[in-house]
Amino acid sequence: MKFGIVVFPGTWSETDCHYAVTDALGQQAEYVWHRDTDLSRFDCVILPGGFSYGDYLRAGAIARFSPVMEAITEYVNTGGLVIGICNGFQVL
Repeated sequence: MKFGIVVFPGTWSETDCHYAVTDALGQQAEYVWHRDTDLSRFDCVILPGGFSYGDYLRAGAIARFSPVMEAITEYVNTGGLVIGICNGFQVL
């Protein structure tokens, strides 16, 4: 499997997720910047924990307007697998 790990400004556990996927599971992983919109190359997308955009309004309030979130909605609607961890789950 190939995993995409979304990186928002303020997240901090994307490296932990990358390690878990590549070293512990032996799978491929690639970081996905919050402005990216093409998720077609991934079998699974992970939204890691941290404080996306500092959580200044509330958890995930600003992150939901990132281009990658529209892409994630389309990805899910076509059967894509998405995992949200901590703040990543709140963003979902």
